[in-house]
Amino acid sequence: MSTASSRSDRRISPVFLGIAAVTAVTGWAVWTDFAADARIAVFLFVTSAWIVSLCLHEYAHARTALHSGDISIGAKGYLTLNPLKYTHALLSIVLPVIFVIMGGIGLPGGAVFIERSRIRGRWRHSLISAAGPLTNLLFAAVCTAPFWLGLLDGVPLVFRFALAFLALLQVTAAILNFLPVPGLDGYGVIEPWLSRKFRAQVEPFAPFGLLAVFGILFIPEVNRAFFEGIDAILGGLGISDLETYCGQNLYRFWTTRDEFCQSFVS
Repeated sequence: MSTASSRSDRRISPVFLGIAAVTAVTGWAVWTDFAADARIAVFLFVTSAWIVSLCLHEYAHARTALHSGDISIGAKGYLTLNPLKYTHALLSIVLPVIFVIMGGIGLPGGAVFIERSRIRGRWRHSLISAAGPLTNLLFAAVCTAPFWLGLLDGVPLVFRFALAFLALLQVTAAILNFLPVPGLDGYGVIEPWLSRKFRAQVEPFAPFGLLAVFGILFIPEVNRAFFEGIDAILGGLGISDLETYCGQNLYRFWTTRDEFCQSFVS
């Protein structure tokens, strides 16, 4: 009985498989220009792929916690990749998608509850926190590899733009989530090494860290400097700011269409 339960705790959820299927189908529709409205297809492709990356981000936290001593992870459903099993569905899925829609910023939300008392060793605690954004870095590497390897010759520009925007989301997610701000994984990495007094003083601010970062990024000077840095990183990986711009413009199908970007959409 316990063996069957253990297997079901780790079986990939149909919900996740459904989201992955949407990613594959809409990605194919963008690639082949099959969709009646390419902008909606780009929106669905990037959004579903972003949700897949959110699920993998949280799975990395959960899997690392399991191997670090928190055996309660499986029973909570975190190993099934089902986003509906997360502690806060709003923070985990809805809020990050809203961030993308509003500002083109990749910010994962808090999701899996880890019983830290079961885990021994500061290095393990740090690794659990680092596992999520490291997954975003891996996802970013997958998205950017076709660009810096020169594998996109002859590929439809609309798909190229969509992939460039998805890469931007993954890079921003990794960088922002590694910030040492309470509530983000970057703080979780260094938290085990801080004094108890300092941690107690900072703890009340943790629920607001994510929103604070998003709010600060709305300051024009900060936003400009941040995205100039992101453009420099992506430029070094073969992705131009024009490609990410057009990717975002096509993604935001409800906004005014850029004539240059639109010229690539039939």
